[in-house]
Amino acid sequence: MLSLAGDMQGLRMAIRSGHRVGAAALLWMAGAAGALAQTPAPAPAATPSGPVIAPTAAGGLSLDQLAMMERVADPRLSPDGKRVLYTVRTTDWAANKGVSAAWVVEADGSSRRLAASDGGVSSARWSPDGQAIYFLSPRGGSSQVWRMDRDGRAAVQVTTLPVDVSAFRITPDGRSLVVALPVFLDCETLSCTSDRMKAQGSAVSTVRGFDRLPLRPWDSWNDGRRSHLFSLPLNASGLAAGEPRDLMAGVDGDVPGRPLGDDSEYVISPDGQRVVFSTQMQGRTEALTNNLDIYSASMDGGPPVNLTQANIAPDTNPVFSPNGRQLAWLAYRRQNVGGDQAVVMVGNADGSNARALTPQWDRAPGALRWRSDGRALYAVASENGQQKLFEIDARTGSVRALTNEGTVSAFDESGGRLVLSQEGFGAPAQIVENGRPLTRHNAEALTGTDLPKGESFTFAGWNGEAVQGWVFKPAGYVEGRRYPAVYLIHGGPKSPWTDGWSYRWNPQVYTGAGYAVVMVNFHGSPGFGQEFTDAINDHWGDRPLEDLQKGWASALAANAFIDGDRACALGASYGGYMVNLIAGKWNGPWRCLVNHAGVFDVGQLMNAMDSATFSSEFGGPSWERADLYRAFSPNTWVGDWSKPMLVLHGSRDFRVPIEQGLGTFSALQRRGVESRFVHVPDENHWVLKPRNWVDWQHEILDWTAHYTAAP
Repeated sequence: MLSLAGDMQGLRMAIRSGHRVGAAALLWMAGAAGALAQTPAPAPAATPSGPVIAPTAAGGLSLDQLAMMERVADPRLSPDGKRVLYTVRTTDWAANKGVSAAWVVEADGSSRRLAASDGGVSSARWSPDGQAIYFLSPRGGSSQVWRMDRDGRAAVQVTTLPVDVSAFRITPDGRSLVVALPVFLDCETLSCTSDRMKAQGSAVSTVRGFDRLPLRPWDSWNDGRRSHLFSLPLNASGLAAGEPRDLMAGVDGDVPGRPLGDDSEYVISPDGQRVVFSTQMQGRTEALTNNLDIYSASMDGGPPVNLTQANIAPDTNPVFSPNGRQLAWLAYRRQNVGGDQAVVMVGNADGSNARALTPQWDRAPGALRWRSDGRALYAVASENGQQKLFEIDARTGSVRALTNEGTVSAFDESGGRLVLSQEGFGAPAQIVENGRPLTRHNAEALTGTDLPKGESFTFAGWNGEAVQGWVFKPAGYVEGRRYPAVYLIHGGPKSPWTDGWSYRWNPQVYTGAGYAVVMVNFHGSPGFGQEFTDAINDHWGDRPLEDLQKGWASALAANAFIDGDRACALGASYGGYMVNLIAGKWNGPWRCLVNHAGVFDVGQLMNAMDSATFSSEFGGPSWERADLYRAFSPNTWVGDWSKPMLVLHGSRDFRVPIEQGLGTFSALQRRGVESRFVHVPDENHWVLKPRNWVDWQHEILDWTAHYTAAP
């Protein structure tokens, strides 16, 4: 998806930690009014170990606070249900990267970091007997599976393969692993793949030829390898013993899928005899369809069997019932339709006698799994601006929400005990049980920080239909005062604003900088029914724009504290596309515009981006629907651009390639419009490195502060 690419932390005048040099390569800014002088405000000095962690001058969330937070994720209950294993990502400021560690909530309610986490931990998983924890780590020089004791005192390396392990699962008897490894299909050994990669890396010539798409998945060039599942036996000590067996030998497909797949795409049967996975095998036309199928392969080898061939649309997220007799999965109804809502399917373990369990549920389920007693399934789905956890009766298909407000980002259940990773606009994620936090990460860092509540509102949008949005007061709000505002426009375009905590675009960054914030879930946003989501298809440039216009008017009418004469519109990806469109079709209200990784020429984008199926948003390729592309492409309306715009883009962005940002900036300069280009050469569609992210956010906040300053 064209998703938002960073996390908004807005606080320019309060805290500047003196670490702005070198993260973003800046191009000059010029325009009708000449160069814009920017004088940094004085800032507290950074400590040797990192930035100063304190709220903004307004008392709200600062960039440094958000950048340095502990990020809680991936809860996993121990087999006896008494302990909760989870991961916490912290920021290594000096190394400009995140570092993850394993933590445990003990049976007595205390939580602690496991000492064996030194060197990095991801995908931490209990062994079936609960006596060990397996995980991925690069500490040995490549990504391999490691194992620590149940108390996390020491770790030993489980695999020493010549290629990286990208994902793993443990068989139910604990005697084998199923690992995902990148391999060349014509290589009979892993060493062959490793040797070829080394040869390519040391070759004097860098010429490479390609005969099919995709060329550049997400942020790297396709090197010709496919991700295959291998079985790997373990010895009595839980360490790899013997040669790995390719369970997908000869399969021209990936598990997990590229570029951002994970271990939810395959599952091992409870008896340990089969592995079931989702993948594509269309050969040269693979990139032109999203038609994933679910396959079953024997752990002893042999060709995989397609279980969902009849459905010409994606089938994914397979999960076995606890007794192994049934298989459930998510089946989409339409090929190449972004935002299509899946149906939960349940069949026999071999996929036969499958039936649609939720044919009438008008939501988009994900993260499917069985309840431990086999009588129900769980799934998460967006609903009316929240991301809830739902329970689905395995017999009747009846659905009920288990959570109300906030975002459930992960969960686990065992023996009736259910734990969540849950967050909201007002708080980062914690491990939660029955509405009660089991962890208190970031409590000290957020002490005394004003995090205004996101207030939901509804208005009549396109076609008179109800559209939901959010309004935030600024931090330190004083009744009777009026405040400048930012209008945040989400990406996707089918990625809604839900009540969650973001480390890329976070509205509390702007409340902390003294802004009122308005956000709208325009037509196309999931969580409001399939018809509402589909309304954007063939209508990128009109129906969402109408919603945004009416939502802004509604927010101004109902909130006198918003100073509509001091406002800027900001967006990334599709949001950046919309900012470019607003620049030509609705620029009246705005003092300034901010466009990160946005679209300038839609036709060129659809032919150059890493996803070849995205043209379905316009009903076909640009040469077949030229008039529609032209009408909804921002470059058509450049003649009406006049408002100052900040353009930001990363060179490793192959979702919306940097040429889109360069085209935007070039058009602004040719038009004589005040503009600035911020280049982040080592980032993709998302700005992820901590120092890059802070500097990138400062650029945004400097820009909006200059143009929204009081007369």
